Amino acid sequence: MGAVQEGLPAGRTPYADIARRVEIGTGELLEILQGWKKSGKLRRVGAILNHFRLGLGAGAMVVWRVEAERIEEVGQILAGFEQVSHVYERQTAENWPYNLYTMVHGGDEEQLRRTVERMSQACGVTEYRVLVTEKELKKAAPTYITGEQA
Repeated sequence: MGAVQEGLPAGRTPYADIARRVEIGTGELLEILQGWKKSGKLRRVGAILNHFRLGLGAGAMVVWRVEAERIEEVGQILAGFEQVSHVYERQTAENWPYNLYTMVHGGDEEQLRRTVERMSQACGVTEYRVLVTEKELKKAAPTYITGEQA
């Protein structure tokens, strides 16, 4: 059932389109996906967007230094911004004290800068770095099912 990891077809009926591709009914496909979700084989179904093609010409990874006891709280606040597509925690390193990462998008760099300032004010975290996206090297969904497993 590797067809589901190839991405959702761009159309009004993506599940029906996938079901047709693998020659089963849409209901059967949905039952399979629900079974995989219950068993833990499937965590979620999500879209991978090309923000640049959507007119969001500026992007940055913003890394935040957050007290361990506030990670969950601050993460929730930052995730609430519509300009944020990802929020995740990472371990710090000897010369890298940042432990919360956000991917932020905007129409241009000035809009991006204003958004990051609002984010900082909203969560009360002032120690952060903005790592501006210069070039997107790869935009691909992860592959979990190989031909032998399908």
